[in-house]
Amino acid sequence: MIAVLRNAVRSDVAGIGALMRSSVLDMFPRFHDELETAAAARYLTEPDTVLIDDGTYFVHEADGDLVACGGWSKRDKLYTGSGALPTDDRLLDPVTEPARVRAMFVHGDWTRRGLGRAILTRCVDAARDDGFRALVLMATLPGVPLYLAFGFREVKRTRIPMPNGVVLAGVSMEYPLAG
Repeated sequence: MIAVLRNAVRSDVAGIGALMRSSVLDMFPRFHDELETAAAARYLTEPDTVLIDDGTYFVHEADGDLVACGGWSKRDKLYTGSGALPTDDRLLDPVTEPARVRAMFVHGDWTRRGLGRAILTRCVDAARDDGFRALVLMATLPGVPLYLAFGFREVKRTRIPMPNGVVLAGVSMEYPLAG
């Protein structure tokens, strides 16, 4: 079965949400305890329709099923679950601010097939075409190996507070697009 990479559309929202939750429930227990996994499944798996509307969110589809998703943003919000801030929808200045990689998830049965790498490549190309000089992201532990292998560098280890008080380990990472 071949997974086809395409831009996400609004009719994908329910499938993206289901894919996100499935990915978290499959991947997070390898890195996080039961409470952390449950919090991530609740708070990090809400599809951000702004990314879809901006044309910066992608899905891999195989035989009608969504098997991977992710994208980038030219807006100020760094990650889902960070809470709503007044500046979330502010457009970033590509000359002085980095674009954000957002909401990368792969179905557990489809990991290690290059789907995440293909989405990241699409993000890099599109952000570069829009004049951005760097990408940043807030990685949860399951994503760190992919991002490091792709060429992102760790900026700092951090803690990601969830609305219910649970705190996840996170890694702030960056990837240069210029020079």
